Amino acid sequence: MSELAYFGGPSLFEVPKSTSNLLTPDVEKFLTYSKAFYHEHQYTNNGPNVKALEQRLAEFHQVKHCLVFSSGFWALALAMKYLKLEGKTEVIMPSLTYRRMTDICAWAGLTPKFCEVDEDTLAMTAQSVEDCITSQTALILAAHPIVNCADAQALEDLSLRYNLPLLFDSVESVYEDLPQGRVGGFGAAECFSLHACKLINGFGGGYLTTNDSTLMETLAAQRTFGITGLDTIGVCGGFNAKLNEMHAAMALASLDDVDEQVRLNEARYRCYQERLSYISGIRLLEFDDAQRCGFKNIVAEIEDDWPLSRSDTIKLLNAENILARVYYDPPLHKKRMLFPHIPAALPISERLSQRFVNLPCGQQVSLEDIGQIIDFLEFVSENHREINAALRERCNE
Repeated sequence: MSELAYFGGPSLFEVPKSTSNLLTPDVEKFLTYSKAFYHEHQYTNNGPNVKALEQRLAEFHQVKHCLVFSSGFWALALAMKYLKLEGKTEVIMPSLTYRRMTDICAWAGLTPKFCEVDEDTLAMTAQSVEDCITSQTALILAAHPIVNCADAQALEDLSLRYNLPLLFDSVESVYEDLPQGRVGGFGAAECFSLHACKLINGFGGGYLTTNDSTLMETLAAQRTFGITGLDTIGVCGGFNAKLNEMHAAMALASLDDVDEQVRLNEARYRCYQERLSYISGIRLLEFDDAQRCGFKNIVAEIEDDWPLSRSDTIKLLNAENILARVYYDPPLHKKRMLFPHIPAALPISERLSQRFVNLPCGQQVSLEDIGQIIDFLEFVSENHREINAALRERCNE
C-alpha cells in the first residue's frame, strides 16, 4: 500500500492526465493564420480570421450562419435573452449539465425549471420536457450529455407543437451527426465552446450556429456594443462579446486538425472499450457509432459490484495524477442558488450523479497512458480489501 501515491508513494504519472481535450495545433499553421490579421492591421471587429472561421464553421455544421463570441457563455446568454418569450419567466433544462448554466439563465432573466433525464442515455427527453411545460415557459434549453446526444428531432417537434423557442447547448457534440442531420442545425440555434478543453481549441471563445437570419443579425450587433453601422447604435443594446483575431487563428488551426483528432480519439476510446470490458464493476458509457461522432469524452459508470466507493476511487486516481472527475455532481437542482429557481424532485438525476466518472482523454493522453490507467484500476480491484482497510485506517488517524 505504501507504493500507492495516496499513501505516500510516487505518482504513477509525472505529468497529470486530464479529462480535457487540450489540443496543441500545429504552431506553423497558427502563425500563418496570424499573419492575415497582422498584415491587415486588424486585430478585432470582424477581421479576416473571424470571417474565415465563421464561414468554415457554418459549412462544417451545414447551416446558413455562424457567429463567434468571446466565450460560449455569451453565445448562450445573448441567445437566451433574445429567444425567450416576452412575459414568460421559466426555462426548462436538465439538472445534469454545466455547473454554471443556472447562472447564465439568471443573467438572462429566466427562472430554471429542471427536467429529468433518461436513465440509459443521461439525456433529457421530449417527454421529460413536456412534463415541465407551463403557461410560464419562455424557452427550452436542450443540453446534450457529454457522450452521444439528446433526441434533437423529438425536442424540435415538441417545441414546434407548443410554439416554444428551442436553444441547444451543444458544446460536447461538435462533430456529431444525428439521423436527421448534423448537430448545429436544430432548434432556433445551437451554441458551442472554443475552450481548450473542447474539440476545437481557440484557447477561449465560443460560437453559435443558426439558420435564422434575423437572429444572426441581432446577435451580431449585440456582441459588438449594439453597433449596426458607422456611428449607429441599434435599439437592441449590446456588449463587448467579440472574438479577437488571435483566438480565431488558433481555432482555425485546430479546425484544420479536427478529423485527425477524431481518428486519435476513436483509438483511445477503443482502447478503453476493450480493456475496461475485462474489469468487473466499471462500465464504459459507449458511443453510438452508427452515426458520426467525435469519441472525445470517456465516461464510465461505477457499478454496485465495484469494491470501492466512487469517492475513494477518484481520490486514489487523482493521487496518481490520473485526474478523473465526477460527472455533473452535484446536479444543479441540489446546488445552492441565490436567484429564483423552481425546486424539483429528480430521483433519476440524483442517482445518476452518484455513479459516473470522467476518465482521462484528449490529445495529451496516449494509448500507453490508458493502458497504465487500466492496469491501475485492475490493481485496485484485485487489492481492494487491503486498500479499503488502509483507507479506513487513514480516516481514523
